[in-house]
Amino acid sequence: MDHQQPQRSLSGSSQSPRSPPSQPYLSVSVIDPVKLGNGVQAYISYRVITKTNLPEYQGPEKIVIRRYSDFVWLHDRLFEKYKGIFIPPLPEKSAVEKFRFSAEFIEMRRQALDLFLNRIASHHELRQSEDLRTFLQVDEEVMERLRAHETGIFKKPADLMQIFKDVQSKVSDVVLGKEKPVEESNPEYEKLKHYIFELENHLAEAQKHAYRLVKRHRELGKSLSDFGKAIKLLGACEGDALGKAFSELGAKSELVSVRLQKEAHQLLMNFEEPIKDYVRAVQSIKATIAERANAFRQQCELAETIKLKEINLDKLMLTRSDKVREAENEYRELKEASEEATRRFETMVILMNEEIVRFQEQKTLDMGVAFHEFAKGQARLANNIADAWRSLLPKLEACSLS
Repeated sequence: MDHQQPQRSLSGSSQSPRSPPSQPYLSVSVIDPVKLGNGVQAYISYRVITKTNLPEYQGPEKIVIRRYSDFVWLHDRLFEKYKGIFIPPLPEKSAVEKFRFSAEFIEMRRQALDLFLNRIASHHELRQSEDLRTFLQVDEEVMERLRAHETGIFKKPADLMQIFKDVQSKVSDVVLGKEKPVEESNPEYEKLKHYIFELENHLAEAQKHAYRLVKRHRELGKSLSDFGKAIKLLGACEGDALGKAFSELGAKSELVSVRLQKEAHQLLMNFEEPIKDYVRAVQSIKATIAERANAFRQQCELAETIKLKEINLDKLMLTRSDKVREAENEYRELKEASEEATRRFETMVILMNEEIVRFQEQKTLDMGVAFHEFAKGQARLANNIADAWRSLLPKLEACSLS
């Protein structure tokens, strides 16, 4: 298996270890995927290499072995702790058994996991995470225990998507005793949601057609390969110049086929996958929006409940009930919880406003690189194909005139 690292996306860039000592850096690489186990228990492990001069790390370099479920552990921990920050997405699992351990799928997964870690390492908040340091440094046995202990504790993305659907529908407001939509309403938030949903649709459409381009390159390459073999066999039945021309035509067809297959792979890794990664990134943003909607709903419900408690406390004080002290304690605790919920929601709003600006800037850079790679690849392929056929024209023309 070829473990050569592809050119890293700009979104995964991090400070080089060769930087001056005064500059803090945290560089992470995911390499050497290896299949372990058999049957349904089989999985891929990766070497994760960390190079850093940050004092909170154990040393300048650390190598650990990690599997996909360890990356899921890190993702879920960050999502739970950093509300309002867009947590970088993970690549999805392959649902088709025969593709799980194909060389191409494994390389795509490795590249996506490398990008996932470097996005975290280059984020000014996430790179300070204690969970990131744990992931990058602890032994495999410790990591396995941590993963096993916390399986099922954190919400999964599917659950978050359900929350997002729930908060968009009308919920029963028991405090007011009537149906009322408990959903944040301000122009900037509506604009953000509209942008994210539109972006998801357009990215998904672009990715679908990028997939078709890859498929078309591969199908054309396969057809040319089969055609080349057939023409070479036909040339073997002919004599003299015609047979030689057919043989060369078959050889050129096979050569063009190889170039098409190579370009299809480049198109997949440098064009379709980056677009697909941004589809996943938008889904992560939607999960954060769902958390914000949930935080807003909790804030509203607590505020309304406090009003009821306040009315109830006033009644108890008027009647000089012996339950006043208990009611006062409940009211005080509820007020503290309400203030905390408000702070949590307001912090999420501030963070999301910062995150969306950062996301848009990075998306512009990454999509620029992806489309530049696409155009470069198509130009290279067109030139190679034109050169291959052009070199053959004089010999075929000589046969047609003889």
